Amino acid sequence: MLAHDLNVDLHMHSTASDGVVAPADLAVRGAANGLHLMALTDHDTIDGLGQAEEAARDLGIEFLNGVEISVSWGGVTLHLVGLGFDRESLALQAGLQGVQTSRLERARAMDDSLVKHGMPSVFDHAMSYAGNPALIGRTHFARALVAEGICKGMQEVFDRYLTPNKPGYVPHEWARLRSAMDWIISAGGTPVLAHPARYKLTDTAHWALMQEFMQLGGRALEVSTGSHSLDDTRRYQRLSVELGLHASRGSDFHSPTESRCDVGLAPALPDGTSPVWAGWAH
Repeated sequence: MLAHDLNVDLHMHSTASDGVVAPADLAVRGAANGLHLMALTDHDTIDGLGQAEEAARDLGIEFLNGVEISVSWGGVTLHLVGLGFDRESLALQAGLQGVQTSRLERARAMDDSLVKHGMPSVFDHAMSYAGNPALIGRTHFARALVAEGICKGMQEVFDRYLTPNKPGYVPHEWARLRSAMDWIISAGGTPVLAHPARYKLTDTAHWALMQEFMQLGGRALEVSTGSHSLDDTRRYQRLSVELGLHASRGSDFHSPTESRCDVGLAPALPDGTSPVWAGWAH
């Protein structure tokens, strides 16, 4: 089977970070949707990989180690997906541990900010949604605010409280791009710039990001994802070809009720691109 014909999902989240489905159950969802190859890419943790891999293998799905690392660059937060690395890498483990420590500090500051603006404290409630307390983030706070009836839905929470210049948003310095790239590459993995259309960058900054990403060893862009519109997908298809980068595909699945795409149901990778998984899938 040609690489373009495979059903591949290289971006999804489990209860190990901010998803609501257990790692093993993601493989079950993928199998139901005809998935051939998957990678679990939880935010800043690799804790769920063993469970997901075992379930995937049992279901006949090929599996890649994955992670999504939070990165600060040019005043915005980026997400860098790492694929196919050795999860025993000490450098990668140490780097992720540092990011996790900073996540908990940020969560407390977010709760303080909400309280300062007249909201009730939701820290404990948000923490109850985090399978790993060290991985608590904005999504957990959003679920708590919806559950307490403060907002009607997740999008309303982000629109009113958890985005820049709104109560509850706390700027944070994540890993540097060079550091995150080094962790992935030193572990034998492939760095992928996740959902690039989501970043609010000027054309000049966008081009500078692409150049720095490639100079540091970046080899792939996430072209087809639940976070992209059709126009976004076409734009990054063209850009991947222009820059000689591989293309990746992923649902960015978090929850059956919150995500645009189920596991294995992201938009197909456009023709003319070079699939990043061509060397991994059989």
